[in-house]
Amino acid sequence: MRKLAGDTLLVATHNAGKLAEFAELLAPHGIKVVGAAERNLPEPDETETTFVGNARIKAHAAAKATGLPALSDDSGIEIDALDGAPGVYTADWAETSQGRDFEMAMTKAHDRLIDSGAAQPWTARFCCTLVIAWPDGHDEVFPGTVEGQFTWPMRGAQGHGYDPIFQPNGYDISFAEMDPAEKNRISHRADAFSQLVKGCLG
Repeated sequence: MRKLAGDTLLVATHNAGKLAEFAELLAPHGIKVVGAAERNLPEPDETETTFVGNARIKAHAAAKATGLPALSDDSGIEIDALDGAPGVYTADWAETSQGRDFEMAMTKAHDRLIDSGAAQPWTARFCCTLVIAWPDGHDEVFPGTVEGQFTWPMRGAQGHGYDPIFQPNGYDISFAEMDPAEKNRISHRADAFSQLVKGCLG
């Protein structure tokens, strides 16, 4: 497995919340992060049907454009009663002509669960696949998950995305009610990141 050299890593995201999470996770390892927006990078079309496929698209595009190793993440929530939806289309469910509306997306998921007639608890998981790509085309892949359930109504104002409706196993609060440091310790991203640390930073 290839080790990361240098102290700067491009994070191929325009999502300020994700960038802040990665900055916090990487800081103890002496790695500074730079976001795709800072480099005026376009967001490539995510044309794959898997988390790893879309993460690879973003990481390789950013690495080639900047000459820096690039970290990307493709993540989403899989709800078992909806046959794993929204899955790789988690962000797409929130798209509107005015930008992303996650409250609308969470309501849509809840409406579909009610329509399905599925009994509670509505088991679900957040998935995260991290990819580090180098300008020469090499990459390393790290998948992570956190199990829990879809909970309603939405609760909490921390976090981002679908955090207000996800209650991780072993807790009675949602990700959006959780202290960010605790969420970052147990999240799907933390699971994937711990593997990345062992593989590329250790």
